[in-house]
Amino acid sequence: MKQAGPDLICLSHLRWNFVFQRPNHLMSRFAREKRVYFVEEPVFDDAPPRLETKHIEANLTIVVPHLTTGTDQEASLAHQRRLIGSLVREQDIRQPILWFYTPMSLPIAADVEPSVIVYDCMDELSAFRGAPPALRERERELFSRADLVFTGGQSLYEAKRAQHPSVHAFPSSVDAAHFGRAREGIEDPEDQRGVARPRLGFFGVIDERMDLDLIARLAEERPDFQIVMLGPVVKIDPATLPRRPNIHWLGQKSYKDLPAYLAGWDVAIMPFALNESTRFISPTKTLEYLAAGKPVVSTAIRDVVTPYGERKAVHIADATTFAAAVDAALAEPKAARLAIADEMVSATSWDKTWRSMSKLINDALQTKRSAAIRTEGNVPCSTI
Repeated sequence: MKQAGPDLICLSHLRWNFVFQRPNHLMSRFAREKRVYFVEEPVFDDAPPRLETKHIEANLTIVVPHLTTGTDQEASLAHQRRLIGSLVREQDIRQPILWFYTPMSLPIAADVEPSVIVYDCMDELSAFRGAPPALRERERELFSRADLVFTGGQSLYEAKRAQHPSVHAFPSSVDAAHFGRAREGIEDPEDQRGVARPRLGFFGVIDERMDLDLIARLAEERPDFQIVMLGPVVKIDPATLPRRPNIHWLGQKSYKDLPAYLAGWDVAIMPFALNESTRFISPTKTLEYLAAGKPVVSTAIRDVVTPYGERKAVHIADATTFAAAVDAALAEPKAARLAIADEMVSATSWDKTWRSMSKLINDALQTKRSAAIRTEGNVPCSTI
């Protein structure tokens, strides 16, 4: 396959097979034209340190460091740094694009000589439960080294733009064709088939960002509503999930199966808590729900209120008004709703986002090359 520019090494706190989201969409597209190495956080076992590589596509390789159980943090970073160095040598990777999703990966890439450094700041990780104490300091260091900073939403852009001279907002996008399949009447998945109507549905990571009290209240207020919750439960005790006859926790589903679940919902919901961990989020599912043609009800997440709530594409509610907002969503004229949804969905795509990012990277590469040429041209003759 034709290679366009340098290889790309992506260092991520998210595993490739966790939830198919922003890193997956972007790295799959970069792999259309260059070799991409997606480096996950380490796993621990009883064997000596080593790298596990999995070829997902012709140009896309998942890289998993394996470390010995009991390895302390300092030794863990040293082993990962050595393993990444061996990967670079063995794969003949020269001056790659270094792409960070977490500043905590900075030390393990210290020996890599990059052509460009990109920080794709998709979330305010320091606000998440269990965030490492050193994360803020590492982020300051990454800002000082990065050539480009991308943010996962407008509010995050506003929080970061003063910290670096080249910060660019790239809110979550959508694969409209994939989620548009939900409008075509796909057969209901087996584990959803017996759920009565009306169905309210959510898919995504279920963690400290969920307003579990809101979900419980909604289920109690409206026993006629059937609430379908899809996604992995992480960082919270599953025992804290509200259990009611009309709440259906169906677990994690594959990306390819999400349109089939969406097709069977009457309203798509985003019952996020309003706390530090949700202050800067820009939920990818907003556009995915709209592409599926579903009415949407959300709590007042800033990047949902603007622009989706203001454009009447999403109903905004709190715990006291959520049930009424669902009723309003069910009653709204379908044609008018779809017209607004289609207008918003058509304004973006993951392909468009990828192309815009690629242009900024290529511009940064050209600028650095031009600067290097000028510097070489100014070397005094006595030093040549």
